[in-house]
Amino acid sequence: MYILLVNGSPRANGNTALALREMETVLRAEGIETELTQVGHLPIRGCIGCGGCGKTGKCVFDDAVNEFAPKFAACDGLIVGSPVYYASANSTLTAFLDRLFYSCHADKTMKVGACVVAARRGGLSATFDQLNKYFTISGMPVASGQYWNSVHGQKPGEAAQDAEGLQSVRTLARNFAFLVKSIALGKQAYGLPEKEVRQSTNFIR
Repeated sequence: MYILLVNGSPRANGNTALALREMETVLRAEGIETELTQVGHLPIRGCIGCGGCGKTGKCVFDDAVNEFAPKFAACDGLIVGSPVYYASANSTLTAFLDRLFYSCHADKTMKVGACVVAARRGGLSATFDQLNKYFTISGMPVASGQYWNSVHGQKPGEAAQDAEGLQSVRTLARNFAFLVKSIALGKQAYGLPEKEVRQSTNFIR
């Protein structure tokens, strides 16, 4: 089993990274292969709605999004971490996820998703809600923990003092591992859920 972790912070060793590595340690102890990728420091532009990915199967901007897409197609789950800026995720991460989820046409059904967010003080739950929407629009079950998946800290490393936050992300990691393993068994026994032909209803015709 193969899980991708994405650090949306521009800091490779900040509090977001600390929370993701806490999860990675638990996942590896559960016998799951992991790969941690940092994107928050990269010059990733947003989607321009050109529709080019519908013709070629990849984004017209050939950057980290296209490099990551095959890994996303192959993985069993995705964990996204972000610092909180203005009660929302880092804009670089948002651009990355917008383009990744739209341009990667691989079936995402039953890949497990989860997010973890880091902030000095507020805006955590709004960012948590924002990131979970990528999973729920894609048929990805969302793993949950014992609280909203968040840690507190301003300076790099301060989140190490947030005992409750770190316990929350460890619990999330264990639940994530259980869900990934359970879905793998379910696929063997029952396959994936049946899919209907997609219906699209425009409000203005």
